[in-house]
Amino acid sequence: MQEQYRTVARTGVHETEINRSRFLCALAPAATEREAQDFVARVRREHPTATHNCFAYVIGADAAVQRASDDGEPGGTAGVPMLQMLLRRDVRYAVAVVTRYYGGVKLGAGGLIRAYGGVVGEALDALGTVTRRRYRIATVTVDHQRAGKLQNDLRAAGRDIRDVRYAEAVRIEIGLPDADIDPFRGWLADATAGTAALELGGEAYGDG
Repeated sequence: MQEQYRTVARTGVHETEINRSRFLCALAPAATEREAQDFVARVRREHPTATHNCFAYVIGADAAVQRASDDGEPGGTAGVPMLQMLLRRDVRYAVAVVTRYYGGVKLGAGGLIRAYGGVVGEALDALGTVTRRRYRIATVTVDHQRAGKLQNDLRAAGRDIRDVRYAEAVRIEIGLPDADIDPFRGWLADATAGTAALELGGEAYGDG
């Protein structure tokens, strides 16, 4: 499993003009292939009169799912350079749609490849990216008496508290990088005089 990956910081659109053609690159994070496809469909609905709506998306921290479409542009001149730009920038779980309004000047294959790949790169620069790191979901169980102080201590130590559930005992869910598990056990024992229990769950990705 990948230790970390980069994705689009937010959904947005970046526009540029090349030889009188308008290129609008819409970028969005996408957790699943269905989300990516829904985003592509939405952009197409927003630009029904565009000459082309080409897309590329990468799903999976290991880039397991990769799709690209030239949408009528000459084969390999639009979707593939868009996909290559996402991969070159190590961007995952993301979808890009480039909408082109033709301005009357032909760009040629080389020009199209530069335009489609370039506008995705510019959009990534404009909208920004965030790094997600792999961690284990860990649940700390502690008595009510110590729960408030422990939550404060966890926050002070920079731990990401994902959830807190109150029952007979208090269950605090946090994210822990693998390398931190053993040191955290020691810290927790000290912080709670050995009264808290630590349970390790599955893996997920979060802000790094």
